[in-house]
Amino acid sequence: MQSLRSVLRESIEQLGLVEHLSVAYILVSLGCAALCGLIIYFVYKLFYRGAVYSENFALLIVMTTVVTAFIVITIGSNLVLSLGMVGALSIVRFRSAVKDPLDVGFLFWGIAVGITSGAGLYPFAIIATAAIAIVYILFTVVGKGRRTFALVIKYADSAEDEVSKIVEKSKGKIRGMAKYKGENELTVDVKFNKKSSGMLDEILKIEGVTSAVMVEYVGE
Repeated sequence: MQSLRSVLRESIEQLGLVEHLSVAYILVSLGCAALCGLIIYFVYKLFYRGAVYSENFALLIVMTTVVTAFIVITIGSNLVLSLGMVGALSIVRFRSAVKDPLDVGFLFWGIAVGITSGAGLYPFAIIATAAIAIVYILFTVVGKGRRTFALVIKYADSAEDEVSKIVEKSKGKIRGMAKYKGENELTVDVKFNKKSSGMLDEILKIEGVTSAVMVEYVGE
């Protein structure tokens, strides 16, 4: 008497739900995922805009791309195994905090490439990877000449009018203001480029300004 597992396997095979994968198909799928993952890796490494670059996260993107392709290949080849894998993956929880929201986009990019590569859509995976890389690089290069800085100014009450004029001129956005005995501390987000490079010197020349510091803001 045949076991339940054998009966189920024969039924699935008759329905054509089991695909016998060739070694060439597996190697090409994983190779395509690895190639696209390396492209994402170099784009992330060369055009990273955050404060602290993490090599481990960059390598994680490549690993995520290849592992996702491996999972998709496995799920697409065996219906029974795919149901078990979906159940196993549903209990996985990732609790690592992502400091930069842009890093989440790179992870989704790697996952999407892994899915398309594992499904055998190699031209789509390569073309989409190249298109996203070009768009990201263009936005990075265009925005590189004009960066956001947090301007912190400490000044006496007597210099408030002149400081306010310069802040209005820079079209900065006030983030916070603190008042002490006879002294004020103002924090402003300003768009800083080569044309506005003399603004800090102009502020320091104001009588009553004790200090002025500009710190690049990266959104973390």
